[in-house]
Amino acid sequence: MRNEEIESSDDNELPSSAPRVGRRYDPVVAHDNDPVVLEMSSFDRGSSSNNKVKTTIQPNKPAGARDELNPNDKEVNGEHTESKLELFGFDSLVNILGLKSMTGEQIPVPTSPRGRDDSSAAHHPTTSSVEKSGTMMGVFIPCLQNILGIIYYIRFSWIVGMAGIGGSLAVVALCGLCTFLTSVSLSAIATNGAMKGGGPYYLIGRALGPEVGVSIGLCFFLGNAVAGSMYVLGAVETFLNAVPKAGLFRETITQVNGTAVAEPITTPSLHDLQVYGIIVTIILVFIVFGGVKMINKVAPAFLIPVLFSLLCIFIGIFAARKDHPAVGITGLSLKSFRDNWGSAYQTTNNAGIPDPKGEIYWHFNALVGLFFPAVTGIMAGSNRSSSLKDTQRSIPIGTLAATLTTTALYFISVFLFGSVATREKLFTDRLLTATIAWPTSAIIYIGIILSTLGAALQSLTGAPRLLAAIANDDILPVLNYFKVADGSEPHIATFFTAFLCIACVVIGNLDLISPTITMFYLLCYAGVNLSCFLLDLLDAPSWRPRWKFHHWSLSLLGASLCIVIMFLISWSFTVVSLALASLIYYYVSIKGKAGDWGDGFKSAYFQLALRSLRSLGASNVHPKNWYPIPLIFCRPWGKLPENVPCHPKLADFANCMKKKGRGMSIFVDILDGDYQDCAEDAKTACKNLATYIEYKRCEGVAEIVVAPTMSDGFRGIVQTMGLGNLKPNIVVLRYPEIWRRENLTEIPATFVGIINDCIVANKAVVIVKGLDEWPNEYQRQYGTIDLYWIVRDGGLMLLLSQLLLTKEMFESCKIQVFCIAEEDSDAEELKADVRKFLYDLRMQAEVIVISMKTWDHTGGGGGSGGSNTQDDSVEAFTAAQKRIKNYLAEMKDRAEQQAKPLMADGKNVVVNEQQVEKFLYTTLKLNSTIMNYSRMAAVVLVSLPPPPVNHPSYFYMEYMDLLVENIPRLLIVRGYRKDVVTLFT
Repeated sequence: MRNEEIESSDDNELPSSAPRVGRRYDPVVAHDNDPVVLEMSSFDRGSSSNNKVKTTIQPNKPAGARDELNPNDKEVNGEHTESKLELFGFDSLVNILGLKSMTGEQIPVPTSPRGRDDSSAAHHPTTSSVEKSGTMMGVFIPCLQNILGIIYYIRFSWIVGMAGIGGSLAVVALCGLCTFLTSVSLSAIATNGAMKGGGPYYLIGRALGPEVGVSIGLCFFLGNAVAGSMYVLGAVETFLNAVPKAGLFRETITQVNGTAVAEPITTPSLHDLQVYGIIVTIILVFIVFGGVKMINKVAPAFLIPVLFSLLCIFIGIFAARKDHPAVGITGLSLKSFRDNWGSAYQTTNNAGIPDPKGEIYWHFNALVGLFFPAVTGIMAGSNRSSSLKDTQRSIPIGTLAATLTTTALYFISVFLFGSVATREKLFTDRLLTATIAWPTSAIIYIGIILSTLGAALQSLTGAPRLLAAIANDDILPVLNYFKVADGSEPHIATFFTAFLCIACVVIGNLDLISPTITMFYLLCYAGVNLSCFLLDLLDAPSWRPRWKFHHWSLSLLGASLCIVIMFLISWSFTVVSLALASLIYYYVSIKGKAGDWGDGFKSAYFQLALRSLRSLGASNVHPKNWYPIPLIFCRPWGKLPENVPCHPKLADFANCMKKKGRGMSIFVDILDGDYQDCAEDAKTACKNLATYIEYKRCEGVAEIVVAPTMSDGFRGIVQTMGLGNLKPNIVVLRYPEIWRRENLTEIPATFVGIINDCIVANKAVVIVKGLDEWPNEYQRQYGTIDLYWIVRDGGLMLLLSQLLLTKEMFESCKIQVFCIAEEDSDAEELKADVRKFLYDLRMQAEVIVISMKTWDHTGGGGGSGGSNTQDDSVEAFTAAQKRIKNYLAEMKDRAEQQAKPLMADGKNVVVNEQQVEKFLYTTLKLNSTIMNYSRMAAVVLVSLPPPPVNHPSYFYMEYMDLLVENIPRLLIVRGYRKDVVTLFT
């Protein structure tokens, strides 16, 4: 039991009548003796008395000992000590709950679990001086300004004339449904957690991964930058049409052909558009440099005249019957409604005037492409997510409100425009809204100019913030120039956006710019819908959006609509935009840094893995579907330096066990010690090992196990590693060549114990000898891959040889199968059987049958083993015999002294000297055969003999040393009780 000291003040009991006004939690004070302190104080702000209850639990401290109060714990006025709450050694209650870390705020990291940062910044975090926006100014007005643009004023009435009222309703419904479904998906994702800057990029990247997020985000950035130029050109063109004398260059005049109302149509000069467009862009950029506060002040000045101009248009439509402002204006007429209901698709000239000799034929698909920019802009609010007070409330309400408001406006306008003028007037008067406006057309010109300038302002505001958000995620190093600190304005990104905008203004053609913008916007909308579809379909535990009105089917429908509209508008532009996004995706996947954002694809992979695991079940895998899943021991013998996680060529060998890289390797290391003491070391070792695996481009995972001994650690691994049929089926070990050289006496027992554990657990074993000589991917090998097939192993040795041939380093080699037979066996029959077997297995190999003389102790083979072998290994054989005899003599002496039976490795030993000589002779003879036939082989594979039951581990290592002697590159293979190859299709 720990000694406890309970300190209480005289007035430690609160009166029942005392009101509980508040409870204060302060950070921890680190004590030298590491006490665990629980202290809580309730106080009455209105009372001068200090009522507190204090409990101190101090381990390993004598009774009566008292701690000195920290000076920082006392009030400045000296009246009483501040209340503290120290729970389990953490900094404070805020850190216990993890609130700061989850919201992304920077908090000081303590040097130890009980550490404390006494700086004032830790207790009084600085608040950002940037002014945050609400729903109205932060989302609704930006979206409204972006949506209500030049298309409505100068193109919408013409679309009604070309498609008719019915066709125009279909166009508006299709485009409006697409943006509405996207807004619903956006609302669901935006309310699923705290949202940083970047708007749709942030949402798509966190849902579909960094590669998809960056590719779509950069395309959406380009779309916003190019859209800014389109709005600027629209404003300048409208201004020059309203004030022709302001043009600096000569105007272009287009004569109207094929219409009842013959009026000349004047268009401004391209050079005027360029000059004025550059000037306007520079002015808007200066406003953007003023920050969100300046933009919020300027935005209403742009929006209010726009709304007033819309009111004037509607008043003019209802008053047109009485005023008759121009030829072709019928006022609200049922006859005009009926005449304009059907479509009138036809060929027009470049000015949009019907002309049988025109170059452009308009149809439904083309009108969708022309009108769609009028519904874009729903992301204007989310683009400024870093400047919003409450993203989870503002984005859904503001975006959906703006989308529904503008869509309703378009539906109403279709009926009004189709009923107020003749079809000829709808065709020829590109500024019909100005013609019918009340009281004067100048209001409409002002509305057009201000609406387009407002939309351009929002584009130039959102695009730099989007680019800065992509740069801040540090995925692409090339974007590091655009990084900004939290709360700072993205000035460099604004300069770059202005440069792109001016470059597009120089082009000066709206018709060339509009389809490009449409594709980028649709691509972004499709990404948002797919993100919501994936998250909603997977329904991960973290998917808990506050916005409940969503369903994965709606998101899928929205994504499908986006793709359909892209191909409806232009399949060529669609292919170009998808190709650009794919190129960015490919570039990010190669050059980009890895970012683990918990995206939806990771969740999908997890769900797929679980479903696949369940479908595999626990039944045996059919040989046709068998894949090697090697469990690779990285450091089983001795200890490598800290900076070397395992042998440099171990991953190269692991890759050779896979066909075309398919399959998974599990790299395992065992740390000796207590888990609680070595937990941090295990994490560091696991990270280093994972880095090594990634560097060697090997598909595998790293696992570090802490155990008292290596044998205990392996026994736990071989029983528990893996799930179902995804458990490792091959254990890969390095042959302990250093055991005798470095006198590591514990290795034999550990090595034999691992082999026996694999046999009990029904795991195949591959022991690699000569890993230092193993070739890398650039060292091409020639010669043969020799198999010494002695026992039935389920075809594992044959399969490994075929897997080696699939690697570029071994593809020039040929396979030789050596069948070891006894002297009295029929060699030719065995050879024919093996050839037939290999033919049925679709394996090409040369079959060689070798007869080996059986050891016979009566013939002198064992007693004079060296004379019978007649090879260069007589000395090794004699030395092994001598060492075994000496070891056996020591064991017997020890047993006699202790009056115990003969024991080794914790078990009884029954030694038959003739059997020992037989094993020595057999391994020596096999080694001699390998040296005779396979001295120049690229790789040699031989069957692994099982450890004899009653022989010491030391004896088995002597047998194995004789087997591997002088063979530079050897794989010792033992199969398990399952076939890994099959004859049948």
